[in-house]
Amino acid sequence: MAKLIIFAILAVIILGSAIFCVSTKRIMRAATALLFVLFGVAGLYFLLDYTFLGAAQISIYAGGITVMYIFAIQLVSKRTLQGLSERWMGKRTLIAALISLIGIVTVGGIFLKNKLLTELTTKGELATKEISMDIIGKQLMSADKYGYVLPFEFISLFLLACIIGGLVILNINKKEENKK
Repeated sequence: MAKLIIFAILAVIILGSAIFCVSTKRIMRAATALLFVLFGVAGLYFLLDYTFLGAAQISIYAGGITVMYIFAIQLVSKRTLQGLSERWMGKRTLIAALISLIGIVTVGGIFLKNKLLTELTTKGELATKEISMDIIGKQLMSADKYGYVLPFEFISLFLLACIIGGLVILNINKKEENKK
């Protein structure tokens, strides 16, 4: 019963924050609401006893990605944001809805082709064996054939290059604003 109450609280936080995130006109408030959504999803992972996914959700998404969003928002000048307005165009909305529908039908077709849905309903669960944190950690940090150390290093170098590039762009923009 306690897990159901915690789930209901987390669901209300996630849904409320998500609606606020997409409906607010203030971009920093939207980024903050996104942070609450990501923390709520991490709470769901912890509720399901997926501690690794919960910790990864907090450290990668709620920590890193949200900080990058806020950093990017701060780099954009206020004049650029003031002139920004969105207009709904019927033709583009219709095309976007059609593409979304095609994507949903494709994913559904793949699930049915692989009989994933029928296996889920007949067996009740897919994996009976839980993978330990030790195995996940060794796989993520190994330099073997299917290890992920090299991709992590490339991603960290790419993010560092993005930060340096952002600072260079900010410095150029500040110099142009000071000349005016």
